[in-house]
Amino acid sequence: MGRLPLSLLQQFVLVARLGNLSRAAEQASLTVSALSHQMRQLEQRMERKLFDRGPRGVQLTAEGRRLMEAVAHHFEGIELAMATYQCRREAALTISTLSGVMSSWLMPRVASLVAMHPELELNLQSSSALVDFARDPVDVAIRYGKGHWHGVRSEHLFDEWIVPVASSALLQHLPGADPGDMSLWPLLGDPSERWRDWFEQIGGHAPRRFVAQFDTTDALQRAALEGMGVALGRMVMARPLIDAGLLHVLGQRYLHIPEAYHLVYPERSLGHAGFRVFREWIREEAHRYGESMTYMSVQASADMPMTESRKGK
Repeated sequence: MGRLPLSLLQQFVLVARLGNLSRAAEQASLTVSALSHQMRQLEQRMERKLFDRGPRGVQLTAEGRRLMEAVAHHFEGIELAMATYQCRREAALTISTLSGVMSSWLMPRVASLVAMHPELELNLQSSSALVDFARDPVDVAIRYGKGHWHGVRSEHLFDEWIVPVASSALLQHLPGADPGDMSLWPLLGDPSERWRDWFEQIGGHAPRRFVAQFDTTDALQRAALEGMGVALGRMVMARPLIDAGLLHVLGQRYLHIPEAYHLVYPERSLGHAGFRVFREWIREEAHRYGESMTYMSVQASADMPMTESRKGK
């Protein structure tokens, strides 16, 4: 093999840990094709097949597992040794969050934090991948889920509601359709399949097929803006568009769902002055937002006409 470049082994360990070329390429600041080429180059130089590649990611072969067991702990030792020399500036804070939360919720508010604490140096990163705080230079993350992540601290920030939303163009195209009867509207498939929950709890019947299916909430929301159909909007991302008049709520029903937004961070961040400032600020912002959403959902329920189904409850 000659002298094998250390970088090839380093990228191999990264891909093996994540099991996904796209996520590994993102962390390595490479394109997926470049990283894939490096892994094939490593296999050629070692004359061994190290990965089985499939539609859901990559898996180590028996040869790949043997190589991983032989080299992974060396890289972990290097990472731990270098962590001792990393200089932490108390004013520098790296925050990771989902792209939709970044643009719709965090960015409209973060100016107030900067105004109150101009000494802070914020590094905002958008990613859907879970943060490995032991290896990634990230101090805190905002994540969506049920709040159970191994090896980190998690604090509830605010809940999530979903509601059918449509563009003005679609409303004009179907002027006589009852906004509370979803069977009369073209529906867009939700990536989390929440329409099933919606119909089970609110009533009605799911369509046999959707106008289109989407694998991301951002794409779903964009399709609703373009008038393709009715989306089941997550209010954290849909509310700014509703407030701006770009999307409109159909009916007066908001459905509260089990997933919520959480502040996630490692134990070490508790000793970081910048993190403590950020945590106090975001707790207050989250509390205000949560109260406003609770008020909106309660008002909508109070204003909802008394249907026969509601009278019987």
